[in-house]
Amino acid sequence: MHRRTFVRNTLTAGASMMAVMDTVRASPANNAPAFKTKFSPEFNIFKGLAPTDPVDEIKWGYDQGFRAWENTMLRQRPVAEQERISRTVQQLGMDFGQFVGTLTFKDVTFAGRDASLREGVLADVRASVEIAKRMNTHVIHNVLGVADPRLPWDFQTANAIDLLKRIADIYEPYGIVMVMESMNHKVDHPNMFLHTIPQAYALAKAVGRPSVKVLFDFYHVQVQEGHMLPTLDYAWDEIAYIQVGDTPGRKEPTAGEINYPNVLKHLWNKGYRGFVGMEHGLSKPGKEGAEAALKAYRTIDIQ
Repeated sequence: MHRRTFVRNTLTAGASMMAVMDTVRASPANNAPAFKTKFSPEFNIFKGLAPTDPVDEIKWGYDQGFRAWENTMLRQRPVAEQERISRTVQQLGMDFGQFVGTLTFKDVTFAGRDASLREGVLADVRASVEIAKRMNTHVIHNVLGVADPRLPWDFQTANAIDLLKRIADIYEPYGIVMVMESMNHKVDHPNMFLHTIPQAYALAKAVGRPSVKVLFDFYHVQVQEGHMLPTLDYAWDEIAYIQVGDTPGRKEPTAGEINYPNVLKHLWNKGYRGFVGMEHGLSKPGKEGAEAALKAYRTIDIQ
């Protein structure tokens, strides 16, 4: 199968279960129009405004117009809670996006050759397949760990390519796409191995498999690199997931310097209809901040 066809098919799967929607929705009188952009909230992003129970929060999100959801640390939730979340998302006809399959901010996993650490990554990856099945998602976000300053950069890159190929072997039979996120060195994550989009793009090209793609987080790209839209365009054929957050401070869109109406229009005009993960905090505390963020998303949505 052609690589782009594979990604398009897997990332749009699971969006048609609408029949039992009315049995789990909140009062129809409270429903807002659906967003055209597939914004994907994270739990607690609207804390102070939304309910705290995860199922009730998803229902509330549906009534605000959201048609997707994501949960970075989903794997830490009990299986029974994952099942409740998945059941609710599917009953509402929503899509579930990324969760993290393997994560470390201290170990040299992908960039190094420590056999036990690399086997730990693969064990996480195998476990993430079962979570993906449970959630009816085809997207898993894996973090590539920290760099090894004692090892030449090209050796680290070769090590990462090798492990990514092994992950592709695990994911491909299930139609799962792993996405990898570049994390900026300048403000948040100075030690991470993967920190630029050109680097992520080169890794994806070197692996050459439809199950290994790039997550483009506008916050990280703006902090580390700038030149966002030309970078996006150049790497476009390897990008499978989008996340947003404004700078400075990683807050909601419109709180900082990024022109998100223009960004989303650019994505829309390129034909992107996939997830736009809401990966940020709020510029104001409490209910006031949640209301401001909700309004911001209405402001930047495709008109």
